[in-house]
Amino acid sequence: MNAAERATSLETTSKIAAIVNLFKQEFPDAKADLKPWVNDPDTRELVDPDSIDIGFHFPGWSPRFQSRSILVQIRLFQDPESMDVAAPVPKSIGAEVVGFTHAGKQWQLSTIQAWDFEGEKIPSEEIQFQLKRFCRKLLEVFNG
Repeated sequence: MNAAERATSLETTSKIAAIVNLFKQEFPDAKADLKPWVNDPDTRELVDPDSIDIGFHFPGWSPRFQSRSILVQIRLFQDPESMDVAAPVPKSIGAEVVGFTHAGKQWQLSTIQAWDFEGEKIPSEEIQFQLKRFCRKLLEVFNG
C-alpha cells in the first residue's frame, strides 16, 4: 500500500519519514515517492494491504545500481499484544527491495528469506552492501 495512505498515525508517519531519510543517507541523489502505485482498479488488486510501499527514483540509469527506480516494500504484521492500544503500530517481518528500469524488474532483495540478490542484472557489491545496511536500519526503525 502506498506509504502516503499508511501514514494514518503520528508514529507510523514518523517511521515512514525515518525510512526515507535512511535511504537518502545511503543514496543522496534519490527522490522519494510516497505514492508509487497508481490508483486504478487493476493496480489495486496487486497492492498488498499489509505493506508500506515507497519508491525511490534516481536521475538516470546507473550500472552500479542496474536500475533507475527502486521500490521498497516493508512487509507488516500486527502484534497481538498491541491490539489493545487505540492506534496500534504494526511491526515488520522484513522488506522486499526491487530495482526497475524502463524494461521492468531487474533484481530483487528479500530480507524475509536469505538476504540474497536475485535477478538478471544485480547491483555492484558496493551498492548491495549499502542496500543491506539500509534494510537492517529499516528493520530497527520498525521493530526497535
